[in-house]
Order: sequence, then structure tokens, then C-alpha cells
Amino acid sequence: MVGYTDSKGDILKRLRRAEGQVRGIERMVENDTYCIDVLTQVSAVTKAMENVALLLLEDHLAHCVAEATREGGSVADDKVREASAAIARLVRS
Repeated sequence: MVGYTDSKGDILKRLRRAEGQVRGIERMVENDTYCIDVLTQVSAVTKAMENVALLLLEDHLAHCVAEATREGGSVADDKVREASAAIARLVRS
């Protein structure tokens, strides 16, 4: 079972909303919409995807990392390193 199982519906809803926003941006570009207006929508999609990432990360920490920590040893060390690397990727993006 993956860590986001309980949040799957919410995650899918957020992803579908972001997908609709991206399609809207595509239409804006096709219609030669003013650059700043397009950038505003890109910013909104970026924020929406960041929120999805944070929700997934929260679920991963609460489920996968917590379970590995209970097991201890190298399994716990690996999960903590994996989570740290994921956080670093999110911060850099």
C-alpha cells in the first residue's frame, strides 16, 4: 500500500484541476493572450503542483518513512535519505 492511498481522491482532484489550468494556458497562447496574463496562470499551475507535491510528501513521511523508522536499521536510513533527496528536489525546483 502506498502512503497516499487515503488522499488519492484529493490528489486526483487537484491533478485534474491543474490539468484544466494547463489546457487553459494552452488556449491563451493559441489566442495570443497578453504575456503577463499567461505568466499569472503559469504561476497558479506551478503553485497547484507544489501543493500536490507537498501533500504526497506529507503522506510519504507519515506512512512510508514512519513505517520504516519502526523497522529501524538500514531500511529506516534508506527511507530517510530517500525523503531528504525528494525534499531537496522540491526545494530546487
